[in-house]
Amino acid sequence: MAAKSQPGAPKTKSASGITNGKAAAQGQWGRAWEVDWFSLASVVFLLLFAPFIVYYFIMACDQYGCSLTAPVVDLAAGRARLADVWARTPPVTAKAAQIYAAWVTLQVLLYMLPDFCHKFLPGYLGGVQEGAVTPTGAVNKYEINGLQAWLLTHLLWFANAHLLSWFSPTIIFDNWIPLLWCANILGYTVSTFAMVKGYLFPTDARECKFTGNFFYNYMMGVEFNPRIGKWFDFKLFFNGRPGIVAWTLINLSFAAKQQELYGHVTNSMLLVNVLQAIYVLDFFWNETWYLKTIDICHDHFGWYLGWGDCVWLPYLYTLQGLFLVYHPVQLPTPYVLGVLLLGLLGYYIFRMTNHQKDLFRRTDGRCLIWGRKPKAIECSYTSSDGQKHHSKLLVSGFWGVARHFNYTGDLMGSLAYCLACGSSHLLPYFYVIFMAILLTHRCLRDEHRCANKYGRDWERYTAAVPYRLLPGIF
Repeated sequence: MAAKSQPGAPKTKSASGITNGKAAAQGQWGRAWEVDWFSLASVVFLLLFAPFIVYYFIMACDQYGCSLTAPVVDLAAGRARLADVWARTPPVTAKAAQIYAAWVTLQVLLYMLPDFCHKFLPGYLGGVQEGAVTPTGAVNKYEINGLQAWLLTHLLWFANAHLLSWFSPTIIFDNWIPLLWCANILGYTVSTFAMVKGYLFPTDARECKFTGNFFYNYMMGVEFNPRIGKWFDFKLFFNGRPGIVAWTLINLSFAAKQQELYGHVTNSMLLVNVLQAIYVLDFFWNETWYLKTIDICHDHFGWYLGWGDCVWLPYLYTLQGLFLVYHPVQLPTPYVLGVLLLGLLGYYIFRMTNHQKDLFRRTDGRCLIWGRKPKAIECSYTSSDGQKHHSKLLVSGFWGVARHFNYTGDLMGSLAYCLACGSSHLLPYFYVIFMAILLTHRCLRDEHRCANKYGRDWERYTAAVPYRLLPGIF
């Protein structure tokens, strides 16, 4: 998912978040310099088991009708062996390799095209845009053209489905597991290349971090902003393309397969397609805003982003559509309307919360939020160059309800995706469980960084807005 930024907006150009000169000298920006035992254990666990988790979910749907318990029961009872499960798993095929290579090539070509959408779409910020200031004081420029890439990709998809007939709309589902192996190959290749590049020919050696631990460096990344040439930015490309562009195509292919198998598309499948398409389109419409989020501003590029965006995102964020191919659910109309309302309300809260912060930042507080002049906590911090700066943390509107109320809206939308699948299986609910863990971790991670950055001013802010996600609860 798209990352969400913290509820403040520095007025100055510094983005390092350093509390004092001593901390700046220690380089406490981005990910950690040193690795404790818990972080190392977590990294090793994810490297070992995250690929297995993805395989388990996809295998469970392919061989056990999306039951998460049946494979374990079969193995425990001796009715199946791991070798049997693996033998029934489709291998990588030449066709899948060609499909995936063509897909990635198309997205690279579309990524390199100058953006034209901003010239005729009012309110859309595309084309060349500036990111946040990096720890070394640089300001990277980006060619924002994700919406254009999404539109052109889907135009080709629908042209093929209705006019060209180059391939079946079910092509993604029909090659789902062979494509999984191709996605893994790309994910591991780009992650390994990024690490080698960070050691041997980094884009900016000053923005590299080396912990002395191979596993942590590999997973969390060495380079802060790896690039090839002037424009090909690894973080922006792999965070947005090819995974998120593919998200809606994958859902469309699942819907086409449901039509092929059962002669109709269920209202639950339509609901999943609509709600998730809204989220994807919002991501690309606000791609410039994404440049100021934690993924771009603080994370280094390693396996966590490289493999995660190639494999974890397209394969586990689309479980609802995959489940509905195996278990078509026709929902009662009142239930559909309730889930749709929940999803739209979640999206409204998510978008308006971020809009309020952006408006406050752009106008330096000279605006109205909920019809009133916004309130803010005045803060100060010291940047990596030793200079003192001032910021304002918004405590009006949704930002006065909870410190991360945009995450709350995101979780409401995530729950709506899952509820669209009914209640017969646990598998489609993995998404909201994962997002709850991810966003709670991001809350704590954001606040740890802000506490270090603002010190006592952060204490004043948390006193003014005491809850993180759920008012009165958490």
